[in-house]
Amino acid sequence: MADMTQFRWDPATYRDLMRAEVPAYEELQDAVAGATRPVTTRRILDLGTGTGETASRVLALHDEAFLVGVDESDEMLTMARQTLPASRVELRVGRLQDPLPSGPFEVVVSALAVHHLDGAAKADLFGRVHRLLSAGGRFVLGDVVVPDKEADAVTPVDGEYDLPDTVDDQLRWLGDAGFDASVTWQCGDLAVMVADRTR
Repeated sequence: MADMTQFRWDPATYRDLMRAEVPAYEELQDAVAGATRPVTTRRILDLGTGTGETASRVLALHDEAFLVGVDESDEMLTMARQTLPASRVELRVGRLQDPLPSGPFEVVVSALAVHHLDGAAKADLFGRVHRLLSAGGRFVLGDVVVPDKEADAVTPVDGEYDLPDTVDDQLRWLGDAGFDASVTWQCGDLAVMVADRTR
């Protein structure tokens, strides 16, 4: 099993590693980006930007939007800056546990980052995301989850840095935060959840 802790990831090979180790990686990324529509957005927040894979797909679907990206690895963001349009992005070093950039945002996205938080930290993050979304805004979360069937747990996780939870738990925490949340895509131990701010 591969050691996927961020501190050993090489930004230059990160994308290839994800495609090799995460089943349906491309489909997950497409599902996350696609779920940001049809929300009309001017400001997008990307949590766990990494090398910019999710950000580039989301920006392609919202050609008038500006994106703020947050990641704890400056090396990853350096790679992202090489591919993302400088006039349409602001990239910041920060952890998901830190205060989030000031809103409001119409869309918040996160792919393959939130599973690094434990359950309590996930629930806390969901509440903070809800507060910075504009009315009618959307949070799209694509990540590794604990699947219903043990045989579907195929994505390498280490149990220390990787702390996935079930879809049901995350939908409950999203609901507790004030979202109307549902699953829009799932494949094995990967899922995309869409959470709309309806109140």
